[in-house]
Amino acid sequence: MASKLYTDDVSLVVALLDVNPFFWGGALKKTTTTTTNSPSVLSFYNFLNHVLPFLNSILLLNQLNQVVVIAYGANTCGYIYDSSETKTSEAGVGGSGRMSDLCERVLGSLEEFVVNDQRTGWGADPTAANAASGMLSGSLSLALCYIQRVLRGGLLHPQPRILCVQGSPDGPEQYVAVMNSIFSAQRSMVPIDSCVIGVQHSTFLQQASYITGGVYLKPQQLDGLFQYLSMVFATDLHSRNFIQLPKPVGVDFRASCFCHKKTIDMGYVCSVCLSIFCKQHKKCSTCGSEFNHPHLEPISTSEQK
Repeated sequence: MASKLYTDDVSLVVALLDVNPFFWGGALKKTTTTTTNSPSVLSFYNFLNHVLPFLNSILLLNQLNQVVVIAYGANTCGYIYDSSETKTSEAGVGGSGRMSDLCERVLGSLEEFVVNDQRTGWGADPTAANAASGMLSGSLSLALCYIQRVLRGGLLHPQPRILCVQGSPDGPEQYVAVMNSIFSAQRSMVPIDSCVIGVQHSTFLQQASYITGGVYLKPQQLDGLFQYLSMVFATDLHSRNFIQLPKPVGVDFRASCFCHKKTIDMGYVCSVCLSIFCKQHKKCSTCGSEFNHPHLEPISTSEQK
């Protein structure tokens, strides 16, 4: 079967940007209370100043490269930019035209997205902002749907990969949906790169990058985020075979229980649907299978002999 790829160095980068207002609101408080410019604190304004030039550099590396930007907040997710939609109208415009178009479209669509995400509802509890997670599972699903549409098209297509830039903590309630997306990406041979800019490591993204063969990175100095993005994540899949990229020191493979949505070290697994529970149950809440709990009698010393 003939390959549908353009060449080895043509890429389709689907960038997932975390615009959760709960996370960036906490980052804003840290920047205002800090007297000195801390390299571990990044405001949303500076975040865009690092990410947008990086996305522009992807388009400049190869005229056939494509960039798709998906934003996800506390309640919703959606497409905010697609470079393939502007190539036809900018056929006679140089690279600077594409760069300015990306910035204008991303900023305009991002402002509209944040307003719509706010209207969807953040909840009445203000204390939930401290631990609110973003819609990572939904953004991964949107990215995979777009990639599948490109892969199944009749024309030549670039090599797709997903880049997640996340700051919000993981949402244990999204465990099943995120893992389904990870295995779908693995089956489609789509790497998931992860750049975590939050305080804690992301268990979901660690597993996503490990399973799909992507790169996981948590930058130590956020004031140099553009350098991290350009040196690590701008590399196409073919060139990664010849360079040394960061390798994960350790991967947290702990799962989340289906009953309380909490991360657990040990649990009980349904033998029918493989649902995970932190405590024993008489019946599986997922598939309805009934569990038998026989009382095991202690083995006598004579039987042991």
